[in-house]
Amino acid sequence: MSDLVSIITPTFNTENFIEAALQSVLNQTYQNWEMILVDDASTDQTVEIIKEFVKKDNRIRLIELFQNSGAGIAREVALSQAKGDYIAFLDADDLWKPLKLEKQLQFLKENKTHFTFSFYDCINEEGTALSKRVEAPKNLTYRQLFFCNYVGNLTGIYDVNYFGKIAIASTRKRQDWMMWLTILKKTKTAKPVPESLAFYRIRDNSLSASKLDLLKHNFAVYRNFHGFSYVSSLFIMIGFLFTQLLIKPLYIKKITS
Repeated sequence: MSDLVSIITPTFNTENFIEAALQSVLNQTYQNWEMILVDDASTDQTVEIIKEFVKKDNRIRLIELFQNSGAGIAREVALSQAKGDYIAFLDADDLWKPLKLEKQLQFLKENKTHFTFSFYDCINEEGTALSKRVEAPKNLTYRQLFFCNYVGNLTGIYDVNYFGKIAIASTRKRQDWMMWLTILKKTKTAKPVPESLAFYRIRDNSLSASKLDLLKHNFAVYRNFHGFSYVSSLFIMIGFLFTQLLIKPLYIKKITS
């Protein structure tokens, strides 16, 4: 298997996590990848840490932005430079398991599909396992994705030769959901690799930690991305909340190891 995978990673003040994220990519059993990191004007040692990795491995590239613009713009800058047959995403505070790329590419080939994702485990800010695994429907439909983002951004991978490079919204949150919706609009359904291939870090000060803030960003997706009226978006949010509170928890499993 010789397909090149472009890994897109935005960074901003992640000096405590970026080394582990980079090492998890270096530990991949599938080695034909390039990693494009776009630093969003960090004020800590993030850039210096990345530069040490760049010196050691020419598959790792760093682009520096000198004005903080948000993860959406950082990802789009990285995407513009990507040369891969596949696009994958890894945020600077998350981790991949060693077989992540190998298993996903094999799954894509065997299932003759062009997009997949996987389950993932949760860790806390210190990297300790939280005994929680996030799964997803075995045949994810556009309608299901419309009411809930079941695709963990750190696990999604798509075929550039089939979809082209999918533009990433410049918003600071939920760009990934809009991208997966664009994909599912074309493919109608998507299958996850039915196992955990990554670790998602839950941080106390992250944007996703604020549930009220998340609702605001989700409403903006219905209002601006889908183009629904204000009133329609409010009604749709009822379906979204129903899914979040009663359906999505069915896909969160307690694990012992």
